[in-house]
Amino acid sequence: MAHDLVIRGGRLFDGTGAEGRELDVAIDGNRIAAVGTDVGAGRREIDARGKIVTPGFVDMHTHYDAQASWDPFLTPSAWHGCTTVIMGNCGVGFAPARPDKHDWLIGMMEGVEDIPGAAMHEGIKWGWESFPEFLDVLAAQPHALDFATQVPHCPVRAYVMGERASEVEATPEEIAAMARIVEDGLRAGALGFSTSRTSLHKTIDGELVPGTSAATTELLAIGKAMRAAGHGVFQNVIEHTDSPKAFGYMRELASLGVRVVFNLNQPDWAPELWREALRQLDACAADGLDVWAQAAGRSIGILMGWELTAHPFVTHPSFVELLRETGGDGAALRAALRRPEIRARILAEKPGDAGPFGNFIIRAFSKMFPQGDAIDYEPAAADSVAARAQREGRPPLEVAYDALSARDGKAMVYFPLFNYAYGDLRMTRELHLHPRIRMGLSDAGAHCGAICDGGMPTFMLTHWTRDRARGERLPLPLVIQRQTRDTAWFYGLRDRGVLAPGYRADLNVIDYDRLGFTDPEIAHDLPAGGRRLVQRARGYELTVCAGVPIVESGELTGALPGVLVRGPQPPIAG
Repeated sequence: MAHDLVIRGGRLFDGTGAEGRELDVAIDGNRIAAVGTDVGAGRREIDARGKIVTPGFVDMHTHYDAQASWDPFLTPSAWHGCTTVIMGNCGVGFAPARPDKHDWLIGMMEGVEDIPGAAMHEGIKWGWESFPEFLDVLAAQPHALDFATQVPHCPVRAYVMGERASEVEATPEEIAAMARIVEDGLRAGALGFSTSRTSLHKTIDGELVPGTSAATTELLAIGKAMRAAGHGVFQNVIEHTDSPKAFGYMRELASLGVRVVFNLNQPDWAPELWREALRQLDACAADGLDVWAQAAGRSIGILMGWELTAHPFVTHPSFVELLRETGGDGAALRAALRRPEIRARILAEKPGDAGPFGNFIIRAFSKMFPQGDAIDYEPAAADSVAARAQREGRPPLEVAYDALSARDGKAMVYFPLFNYAYGDLRMTRELHLHPRIRMGLSDAGAHCGAICDGGMPTFMLTHWTRDRARGERLPLPLVIQRQTRDTAWFYGLRDRGVLAPGYRADLNVIDYDRLGFTDPEIAHDLPAGGRRLVQRARGYELTVCAGVPIVESGELTGALPGVLVRGPQPPIAG
């Protein structure tokens, strides 16, 4: 009997870190039936000769909590080879949710993750109050990818504590109530719990999100609830310079039998602190404690542009007035900014308060890199606005203005905010060779007006294994393993991430030589015409989720085989 689908002759990387081999893959239903050189015929056969075949990518750090309710395709992840995404990170989300807290939850997500509030107001179709009800609503909607979620601390605190949610101390009764919500959420199918402990995360009103300074007793009570549920990852965002203190409570949580992971980044003002974090991770490993970090594949960077969230002129009074006058008409805004008298006026003005981005960002010209046809995510110091200004004998502000005005005002300036203190990505490479670091922080679905990192899986393959010119690369089998088996199994999804009989039929056929990006562009394709940065990929010949092609020749097929993944999935026998 013929198989449903056979992929023939590709160079197969199975997700275990093994070197690629020319093998066929046979698929029946949503499972891999056979891998080898003689797998039999298929009702449909794909010629993958000259291509690479990988497991589907599993992105463990996304923010599709709102988008999942209106976008069945979960772009951009679907464009970049992902077949499973995990959301509910950083302590923010939409469940549990009292009816009178909907606007507040949207404001929190808008402030922390830069998702347009109007898009969420129009796009989210509320139909839940409890976290299990939230899962039921999402599970009823078809999607192209599999997706899973975590119980976020902020809405849990708001549900229990009401207006007191942002205060430091919860009462013992409130802590017990929060622990019950987390346990119920995990038993209903959440893969973990998330919280934020950083001062960078604020609501749209500028308040620290609930849980930022929650007492250790509260965190440990939640850890005990996770232990009672029998599974779950405790994901937390820590202050960049607070890792020594954070390891105290993380070690306590791990001693309860809970897996803990934190976001590891390198700020310019503490460029060597990441080394101490690695030493602490090594100590946890030696002590048998399940503590990990996740790191991005490139710097945590901002794309600046006239129509985007951040750039050096965003608080100049004349720019603010132009933004109001043009009312979101990008073409009109760009045309006005080309007028010599407006240019001169803006350049002569002093900026106002830069708000959440801080004046240190909008004036750090040595870290601003004007971009051309493609984004260079590892730019050299000589290409910065500051260096160009010095060479040209012009003020940096003037160089920045002209850089943003290039390409009919659609040009972008890259600002590597974190993980670029050395002026290259050597720190990132070292992190991705460390056994206690996992691949994360793509933030797909979030930071719509400033960051375009949802294509991180594609970047990992292109930059790190093929194109990097400013340092050593990483082995292709390792990079594939790090965003397939390693990310899937980290969250207990042991049924995917490997190309072997019995595993989920989630895979990619990739034209590796042609793999790359389109230019980032501004799209107004969110509900209510909301703006977001999008960047598509080229080179994905086929992406299969649960045995069903969801992308062919770089285009979505319209198929929706994805489901809500509830809880850990058992390992494949044998």
